[in-house]
Amino acid sequence: MTSQLESHPEISDRKPFASWPNGRPPAGYFGTPLGEAEKRFYDDNGFLVLDRALGDDELAAINEDTARLCRNADGAIAGCPAAPAEVSDEELLKQILCIHFPHKLSPIMFATLSHPAVVQALTTVIGPDVKCMQSMLFLKAAGKPGQAWHQDEDYIPTRDRSLTGVWIALDDATVENGCLWIIPGSHKPGVLWKQEWHGDKRFDCAFESRGFPYTEADEVPVEVKRGSVVFFNGYTLHRSLPNRAKSGFRRALVNHYMSASSLLPWRRTTENFPISILDYRDIVMVAGTDPYAWKGTEEIAHPHIRPSGEGGCVNWVTKEKVEYAGSAEG
Repeated sequence: MTSQLESHPEISDRKPFASWPNGRPPAGYFGTPLGEAEKRFYDDNGFLVLDRALGDDELAAINEDTARLCRNADGAIAGCPAAPAEVSDEELLKQILCIHFPHKLSPIMFATLSHPAVVQALTTVIGPDVKCMQSMLFLKAAGKPGQAWHQDEDYIPTRDRSLTGVWIALDDATVENGCLWIIPGSHKPGVLWKQEWHGDKRFDCAFESRGFPYTEADEVPVEVKRGSVVFFNGYTLHRSLPNRAKSGFRRALVNHYMSASSLLPWRRTTENFPISILDYRDIVMVAGTDPYAWKGTEEIAHPHIRPSGEGGCVNWVTKEKVEYAGSAEG
């Protein structure tokens, strides 16, 4: 399956929310609370949208704290650009594509991990016991790249396939400014497709899933209003294209969750630890009980800036430099 934009000649000309028939959300957009019908949709399609679940005040608080984080006054975010006082918040945010693990520095974003509407949905699609292991704050200013086709379980492996991405729109997300694109039902085979370097400047440094049996006709744009929340299975193929708007941002707070009943063999903390019982314990419980509470928790991950590709990319497995097409410098 090609990932070339030319396969969608209408994209650059589409008006915001053109994917909404008669101006109304398409199938898969629901209000709260979720029930069995919504769970069936999720199980069949690998995603659903909680329409406008967060209010304006909640969004404003997150966006205001984003500016504070990007100032990085205490130097806690690795790779964060310098923030002289004369540089405006907007100009500073334009330099950053994404901050990983912002919940470790922002009480507001930490609290959002357990937002009541999000937790109710998670316990519906996952089960009663739910833990979170990661957060990402995407800023994605106009001109910033998207991320090529991938499955989140490529990066965060759960033993029971319960990984669930929770993508909170802090701005309206449209085809023009780089909303999510999803292939409904692509989670069902339970296969993690081969990843290769894409060499495509439209995308950041994350590799691209390839070789899967779908075409462009199978993908759908998930355009959402600010405050909406997209839930998707860890095996669901998804991507985003660059922010091609003339100005502004396409901000999103993205958190990852799974069943607390499953081990999480994500990162080794010691080389001699058997992979069969490896269990990453830098977690936050958001619902139910933790059967492995006796293990305690650890502080393993640290906030850092995600590479966007402008300064070159490195293969995250081999640590070798990889180049974009037409570039001698990556």
